[in-house]
Amino acid sequence: MLTEPAIRDIARTFEEAAPQDILAWAVRLFRARIALACSFGGPSGLVLLDMAMQIDASIPVYYLDTGLLFPETYEHIGIIAKRYGITPLAVRPEQTVEQQAQTHGEALWERDPDRCCNLRKVLPQRAFLKNYEAWISGVRRDQSATRSSMDIVGWDRKFNLVKINPLANWTEEMVWTYIRAHEIPYNPLHDAGYPSIGCVTCTARVKPGEDARAGRWPGFAKTECGLHK
Repeated sequence: MLTEPAIRDIARTFEEAAPQDILAWAVRLFRARIALACSFGGPSGLVLLDMAMQIDASIPVYYLDTGLLFPETYEHIGIIAKRYGITPLAVRPEQTVEQQAQTHGEALWERDPDRCCNLRKVLPQRAFLKNYEAWISGVRRDQSATRSSMDIVGWDRKFNLVKINPLANWTEEMVWTYIRAHEIPYNPLHDAGYPSIGCVTCTARVKPGEDARAGRWPGFAKTECGLHK
């Protein structure tokens, strides 16, 4: 197990490194004890998936299936699975949407989105990651103020393992340049005014000039689902 001081040293070393080099190091070090998170609702995860498949196609790829994803997202998962010959792991909550409604009331996301995200995203991911020593995330510093100071490699206290953010210092433009250059299929909702895609109940179209994440949890002072902050 890496110590936190060692992780900080590694993060500084990788500050200017290419994402592929960071991924190769992570796969070599953690081997079968690492997993890659891909929401299939954003381009960054697709970039990492494409890079990772070129390094080691056996890396487990997972997504949080809240039961509330857009139909387009579910369809996109199938397209990507076929392209790379993989079976993404669906990490699901203990309760279905209907069971959650019976326990916590209808449309919890409209009354307490933090609790809904915790039940349908954070807790399922915590249970899943107990089987691993590290996870790979596609979050970037330019996505929001809450992510601006993230490390490329760090100790994730919420999930109690190493978190690796190979694209931390990439920009939105760099991500889309890679997507186009490698002709990677992306979620069609991006072309319909949804630059950031989550659950259908908590994602709205973004108006011209608005922040890319302005469509997430509209009507609430909420910018994160709890996975990264």
